[in-house]
Amino acid sequence: MSQRHAVVAGAGIGGLSAAVALHRRGWRVTVCERAPGPTAVGAGIVLAPNGLRALDAIGFDVTGAAHRAVPAAMGLRRADGRWLNRADPAALTARYGRPPLGVHRADLAAALAAALPDGTIRYGAPVTAVDDAEGSPVVRTPAGDLGGADLVLAADGLNSPLRRRYFPDHPGLRYSGETAWRAVLPAGDGRGAAQAAETWGRGERFGVVPLADGRVYLYATAVVPEGYRPADVRTELLLRYGTWHDPIPVLLERIDPAAVLQHDLYDLAAPLPRFHHGRLAWLGDAAHAMTPNLGQGGCQAIEDAAVLARLLEAGGPEGVPAALAAYSAARRGRTEALRVRSRRAGRIAALTHPLAVAARDLAVRATPARVSLRALDGLFEGFTLPGGMGTASAGVGTHA
Repeated sequence: MSQRHAVVAGAGIGGLSAAVALHRRGWRVTVCERAPGPTAVGAGIVLAPNGLRALDAIGFDVTGAAHRAVPAAMGLRRADGRWLNRADPAALTARYGRPPLGVHRADLAAALAAALPDGTIRYGAPVTAVDDAEGSPVVRTPAGDLGGADLVLAADGLNSPLRRRYFPDHPGLRYSGETAWRAVLPAGDGRGAAQAAETWGRGERFGVVPLADGRVYLYATAVVPEGYRPADVRTELLLRYGTWHDPIPVLLERIDPAAVLQHDLYDLAAPLPRFHHGRLAWLGDAAHAMTPNLGQGGCQAIEDAAVLARLLEAGGPEGVPAALAAYSAARRGRTEALRVRSRRAGRIAALTHPLAVAARDLAVRATPARVSLRALDGLFEGFTLPGGMGTASAGVGTHA
């Protein structure tokens, strides 16, 4: 039997996870990436227990490969520093097997890429089209066409060209009403090396996630018109968050404005009718873009990869379309429920009216820790591999 060939459009976390999963199951994999090369630029990601279990299912040990993952149990605070709730790492570990881990996206991507054979990733080669997806797919790229693929995976991100091409009547993306700034601070003098936490204000949030080697991942959100871009990022952030509790002012002092990423936050306006078409399947943001309010974007992409690889492993060369149909059925309900839940969580966190904010904060503080923890079960334990091969699952208040 000839070796089956998969072409993956996109070398993000989802695309690389799928590539590693298929490679370790005997597939020949080609990853086509738009960027001209790997980059160290990017933000942090919090891998929740479900995402970590999905990586286990793929056969990838993030702690052993990246060497730069640290526990990142989150808590919620007010702008004056008062705690609304705290996530107990010991309780998370006891209930879900391990706490969330914070890691730089570039470190995770580099570790996944290193698990693939040399030459697997073709940089500067965006996939512009896939022809004959129901027969023998031909993948079109400016760098040359790839014919005769057994499988094509569209992991081409939030603005997926392949999603637009195959679902032309879909309404596309919807603006959440918030923009986000993200940055990773290099190791400093030790000031502000706090525990992971997210702080809620009125229509504004600020998150701090310690990473390895003394680095700190920061993110901030604000309710602003779509497309808003301040002329001076440092001044903007200081005006919004500079009077908030420690260590936020200290961390803002260390920001390099040129290294701050800003992105408006979107999700899909409606679910896709399916995640497959013949021998073509969508995963990650291309399939189910969601806001980062539950910290599940990257985790769900990894879950996609684990489920897809398991279903393909169970079928033969002629069973690819059937396996993709089963993948679509297995993943669509869970990801849509989390997309809706994440948007609702964002609306609560982004409240601006003083009375609504006060009522929100009081409700969070009054919720017993055991109830808050139990509310995570659907995230952390809501994923089961086909065939009963184990479970995987996410966190609250962690951008991913």
